[in-house]
Amino acid sequence: MTKYVAFLRAVNVGGRVIKMAELRACLEKAALNEVRTFIASGNVIFSSDIKDKAKLTKLIEESIEKTFGMKVSVLVLDFTTLEKLVKAIPTTWVNDKQMKCDVMLLWDEVDNKKILDQMPHNLEIEDIKYVPGAVIWRINRDKVGKSRMFKLVGTNLHKQMTSRNPNTIRKIYALIKD
Repeated sequence: MTKYVAFLRAVNVGGRVIKMAELRACLEKAALNEVRTFIASGNVIFSSDIKDKAKLTKLIEESIEKTFGMKVSVLVLDFTTLEKLVKAIPTTWVNDKQMKCDVMLLWDEVDNKKILDQMPHNLEIEDIKYVPGAVIWRINRDKVGKSRMFKLVGTNLHKQMTSRNPNTIRKIYALIKD
């Protein structure tokens, strides 16, 4: 059995509410195993005998739509992929009072190093790093208002990613690893 994490895009924001206990029950009904959720932003840890991530993604998206009546985009990563991502995040990059950092998880259609050319950033005040499956962005909190990165919100590119802070990604990894 393979361990996975599913990241749901844009749930529990803007009126798109899914209670995590109900989501867990929905996915257990869809025959996923050891289903756990982590915080309300739509992070689901589970295991499955299904090896095809596209098939898993479709199963989860269809189950959510049937149960909650809303379309939700889902990105599924296996444990090995998540582990590589966690190891690629610089250890000093965190989300705290001094620093803002996001891990922008990418759908396959936009997952390549050239994505950095499409992201409005200013290397004088922020750091941005591509790793397979994600873009990691870091800026000091006192400079956030000067970042151009927020121009990405609402674009077609933005709709093909979902963001979590590195603290969340690291915690999910620790939960799967245990």
